[in-house]
Amino acid sequence: MAWFAITCFALAAALPVHALQLTDDRGVTVQFAQAPQRIVSLLPSLTESVCAMEQCHRLVGVDRYSNHPASVRSLPVMGGGLDPNIEGIVALKPDVVLLATSSRASARLESLGIKVVALEPKSHADVRRVLGKIGALLEIPDEMGAARLWRLIDTSVSAAAQSLSPQARALRVYFEVSRGPYGASESSFIGETLTRLGVKNVVPASLGPFPRLNPEFVVRANPDVILIGNRSMQAMVPYPGWGSIKAVKEQRICVFGVGDSDVVVRPGPRMAEAARLMAACLEKYATPGGAGKAR
Repeated sequence: MAWFAITCFALAAALPVHALQLTDDRGVTVQFAQAPQRIVSLLPSLTESVCAMEQCHRLVGVDRYSNHPASVRSLPVMGGGLDPNIEGIVALKPDVVLLATSSRASARLESLGIKVVALEPKSHADVRRVLGKIGALLEIPDEMGAARLWRLIDTSVSAAAQSLSPQARALRVYFEVSRGPYGASESSFIGETLTRLGVKNVVPASLGPFPRLNPEFVVRANPDVILIGNRSMQAMVPYPGWGSIKAVKEQRICVFGVGDSDVVVRPGPRMAEAARLMAACLEKYATPGGAGKAR
């Protein structure tokens, strides 16, 4: 039996000393000999999640929209998340590429021998889950990574809600994420934040997370406050007929600037800050004399 023992020892020696595996949002299980040290991130929320766990130094490339924290702006830009620069990514020799499930790049990258993990948070529960997966991938203990971050997000959103007056919580709100108009419904992560703040979202969950609306829908809904989170908009551009909406007539409109807009429309570690920004807008318009555009 000595040969058997020797064979088993040889096989054991040939196996990686340490290995981990992760099942991504496609249902694909990806195996690693060790925690990735060279990461390309092609989704801003994933970039921010890696950095929120104090692992920015592992990033070697990002998509064109990843701009937080400031340190990632000096990294090589690999184009857009949906159709990135494949050749550029390969040249960076990453251990893994993090991208959205909707990206068209997964199959191409995998065919070139690049490991891909697709994660796409769309709800508060998704954010918690994705943070956990990134923490596991980076081998960051929960108390230093995902669990700590989620507790901070959760308690901070609750604190933002508790800061609102009864008058603010009585408001009816419309949140526009992009011209169209595209609204954030009750089922979106933005809608979930608004619900936790205690206000009424005029776009129901039944329409899907971010439906394109007929402008007349918003006229009929007649919200008390309009929040604009489209980073390309520097001013509120009303649609035909919107002059009759209460929020427009009374100038109860929050147009978030480019930086703040990034915060409120990304489902990631800055959702607590997003809740505070939205709460500040709502409280402003819940007080007498609170009309007038906020930026």
